[in-house]
Amino acid sequence: MLTLKNNLLEISIKTIGAELCQIKSTKNNTNFMWNANQEIWANFAPNLFPIVGALKDGSYIFNNKKYSIPKHGFIRYNKDIKCIKETENSLTFLLQNNKNTEVNYPFKFNYYVIYTIENNELTITYKVENTDTKTIYFSVGGHPAFKCPVFKNEKYSDYNLIFEQDEISETYLLDQESGLLSSKTKPIFTTKNSINLTPDLFNNDALIFKDLKSKQITLNSNKNGPVLTIKYKDYNYFGIWAKPKANFICLEPWLGVTDYKNTNQELKNKDGIIKLSANKSFSASYKIEIHQAHLV
Repeated sequence: MLTLKNNLLEISIKTIGAELCQIKSTKNNTNFMWNANQEIWANFAPNLFPIVGALKDGSYIFNNKKYSIPKHGFIRYNKDIKCIKETENSLTFLLQNNKNTEVNYPFKFNYYVIYTIENNELTITYKVENTDTKTIYFSVGGHPAFKCPVFKNEKYSDYNLIFEQDEISETYLLDQESGLLSSKTKPIFTTKNSINLTPDLFNNDALIFKDLKSKQITLNSNKNGPVLTIKYKDYNYFGIWAKPKANFICLEPWLGVTDYKNTNQELKNKDGIIKLSANKSFSASYKIEIHQAHLV
């Protein structure tokens, strides 16, 4: 495990999967991340690449050949990703294509995860370099899970999510049999710019948004005020999820989304897929701001 620390935040990252596992106040030791309870959901904040979500039948087609990739890609639990650079306020991890990736992802690439802390904010940057001679296709995303409730004498329903702007977006519904996206949507906002958290909110799985106007969302306690804000200007999809009745909330900026039920499985046509030409690079960042009132 590797650590970044300043006078406000202490950040810990697992070397396996380059997975963020702790955001803690340096001064009062409050930890804002979920504890990855193995009996409920045994992850902290997986990094998603080269797909986001699930593939129909667990597979996709590229150049008339079928390949398989697990849900959310192959970074989670990956032992080949290595820390290649450490500075006082940043850590850079790299995964390069290898014999393990090439079995089911026939592209050459460099995939970076970069963590940077500044004051009360953590920035997570994903960078992809195409080292192939052909166009590569991929998605990236984050899956950070935060404690909810964070403080003593609170319950889950004391929390809500406050969006930067008034929204008319509806959540896209997952087909309960296949777990894939349907074309159906459902209103989910409690007010024009907020969603109340309730134990049954995720009974039908994740909330999936494709057209939010907001580019930041705040996890707010009705008893203790704003706790943290996630800022995702580079992302055009967003997922919100938790296990039903579990004490965490995942706030997930995505560039990509799970397959539709009626997909033809062609990777080139996958909703949200990024197309990167040979010798080009791509990057996208999101930020987690911990509100200073909870750091003293």
